[in-house]
Amino acid sequence: MLGKLFEKLYLKVFVNIVIYRSHTVVYIELCNTKTTVQSIEESFETIKLNNKVYEFISEYIKESPYYYISILDASSTQGAIHTCDTTQMERYFDKDTSKYKCYNDRWAFYTSKSELTRLQQEYKEIGLDFVFSPFVLLANFFKDKINTHLAMFILIEENYITLSVFDNSELLFAKHLDMQNSHESDELLMDDGSDEELDLDIDASIDLEDVDVMDDLDDFGDIEDLDSIGEIDEFAEDDEIQENLQDVEEDDTESGEFNEDYQRFSLIQSAVNKFYKDDTYNSKFIEDTYIADGVGISGDLKRYLEEEMFLSVYVRNLDLCVEVCELAKAEIQ
Repeated sequence: MLGKLFEKLYLKVFVNIVIYRSHTVVYIELCNTKTTVQSIEESFETIKLNNKVYEFISEYIKESPYYYISILDASSTQGAIHTCDTTQMERYFDKDTSKYKCYNDRWAFYTSKSELTRLQQEYKEIGLDFVFSPFVLLANFFKDKINTHLAMFILIEENYITLSVFDNSELLFAKHLDMQNSHESDELLMDDGSDEELDLDIDASIDLEDVDVMDDLDDFGDIEDLDSIGEIDEFAEDDEIQENLQDVEEDDTESGEFNEDYQRFSLIQSAVNKFYKDDTYNSKFIEDTYIADGVGISGDLKRYLEEEMFLSVYVRNLDLCVEVCELAKAEIQ
């Protein structure tokens, strides 16, 4: 009772960390018992906990004894499966090198033990309370659809695509696709072989307070068209040359976006082909696809999926840091 009264005297501080390809975003919310009093976001040109990141976080967590530090799992060796039966799990991942957690005894997500160890060591100066799976974030973001639809749900990050197929809360298929791992891309394309995981239990994080990553890691079970680039003519005036160079840079940027969205489409198409062809999965025909866009994709990805795979595609924008914060709030309620 006294603890609850004492708790009301302080704001709760939620620190949420998302690692992108070349930078880190830290989003902080200061909350009282009912509302968010203040929110702050800062981006840092690093993917490590350097002094600037540490000092920024420390400035806020020192204001209250009630602070919670969360991070979105960026491991490439993570995933989700449709079962919580431990005898079946070994068909999908190595339990000796992974940690897993179940939801309502229906589906599970897993991640690398070594990644958890690395995270705990890197963030030991401030500590980590929760490591959230992108599968959990995706399922929570689309919980209004997952509970009532047969559909594919996709989370787009800079480095990864998190893909799952649900049929009225039952997870049928899940894949975590690495945009920068060419070997994985080739493997999925080989699986293609042709020309032709809900009632959410939001206790869905890896709570590092409950994980002794150094000694006892086995108790985790609870846990639009593009402009072509024209040839640049020589001009006598320097300002004209500079203007043309600027145009080329803009076209290069658009070309990069095109390439990434086509790569995303190829990975998604190959994953869906695996879902259809692999007898391991209870395959059902997918008509609807819901995309959670965390990076600002172009309209090309939607068009590819609709025209090449005949899917009905719906896109929602999301802020990854805000969604991580929502999961942290749910954890401590």
